Amino acid sequence: MKIIIIHSIVLLLSIALCSATTIIVDPAGKTKTITAGIRQASTGDTVRVTAGTYREGNIIISKSLVLQGEGKPVVDGEFKTEIFTIDARHVTITGFVIRNSGMSSVKDLAGIGSIGMDFITIRRNEFINTFFGVHLANSNYSVVEQNTFRGELRGEIETGNGIHLWQCSNSAIRDNYIAGHRDGIYFEFVTRSVVNGNVSENNHRYGLHFMFSHDDEYHDNTFRNNGAGVAVMYTRNVKMINNIFEKNWGNSAYGLLLKDINDSEVSHNRFVQNTIGIYMEGTSRTTFVRNLFQRNGYAIRLQASCDSNDFRENNFMSNTFDMATNGTLVLNTIDKNYWDKYEGYDLNRDGIGDVPFRPVNLYAMIVERVPTAVLLWRSFLVFLIDRAERVFPAVTPENLKDNYPSMKAYDLHPTT
Repeated sequence: MKIIIIHSIVLLLSIALCSATTIIVDPAGKTKTITAGIRQASTGDTVRVTAGTYREGNIIISKSLVLQGEGKPVVDGEFKTEIFTIDARHVTITGFVIRNSGMSSVKDLAGIGSIGMDFITIRRNEFINTFFGVHLANSNYSVVEQNTFRGELRGEIETGNGIHLWQCSNSAIRDNYIAGHRDGIYFEFVTRSVVNGNVSENNHRYGLHFMFSHDDEYHDNTFRNNGAGVAVMYTRNVKMINNIFEKNWGNSAYGLLLKDINDSEVSHNRFVQNTIGIYMEGTSRTTFVRNLFQRNGYAIRLQASCDSNDFRENNFMSNTFDMATNGTLVLNTIDKNYWDKYEGYDLNRDGIGDVPFRPVNLYAMIVERVPTAVLLWRSFLVFLIDRAERVFPAVTPENLKDNYPSMKAYDLHPTT
């Protein structure tokens, strides 16, 4: 009986595929508009749109079909409305230049928007000057890949996010370029999804911003020169692997913000030239393994509300401060890391320093309490204070130390 059912399903799918047709939209042809092409199409058809500029207001796709651009046709919203609204499952949009969507403080107008529709694929499009680029809500099993998003650097309230997902699951955001938006990528209540291979730079707020989004993975992305790199908040079981966080500078900028997250992994990432590499608050049971922290203001700011985290086999190189904290009780494990400021010795030559290293110095504690004291950086007074604290530790946390510091830097090849 099962075999008969399977054969019947395969037969029905074959008939559907064979009956699918391609409708050509051409400004000089019989079908001149995208809306007319969609109206003529049946479920499973392909609507192929030739080169040209199409100004049709809000284009609603209410059938399962493939909308394919040929020669990069331009669809212009003329700053009035959402450009494409997907109101069907199993829709693919590929090969278009989508520009000049409307803007609103009430509606989340987008280049492509959809609510409650699954199996959407948005591939190889160019979004120019859209309020939101892609906005999906209550959408599952969607793919947004190989697109380019370029927003204009207007004020933060005048621009939306490049890729925005709300209450979605099993989605893939990969190999996109996003610049000039409020947040490059925004996730809220998004689960079991993957973000990989994206470049998110020069955005107003965050390169990637996610909240209440559990069981996700973010790997092989670059977050560069944003207001701040990445914010992970109120989340559990998230993996961040092989990412680059660089040149996120500013008074409150950081490569990675972790707030109220637990049971997660941060490994094989590069934190280079950020005001703060990682800022941690309310973070528990998270591992930090084989990361590079180089030329940051602070490599890590570890707040006293963090506990049961494990830092090991990381490289700390040329940072102003390797670690800073606002408390004296530290409930985290910090072992087997490489610190370029370590001045200990290794008499038995096992590659592990014979005396512990304390990454939090007295000056870092002073700056934590009196931020304006940073003006004394590199002064002879600061040198004397830190030397005295190393000989007679009195203020820095006693148990915040690396008992087994590595004598040489780790070879941090990306994981596979």
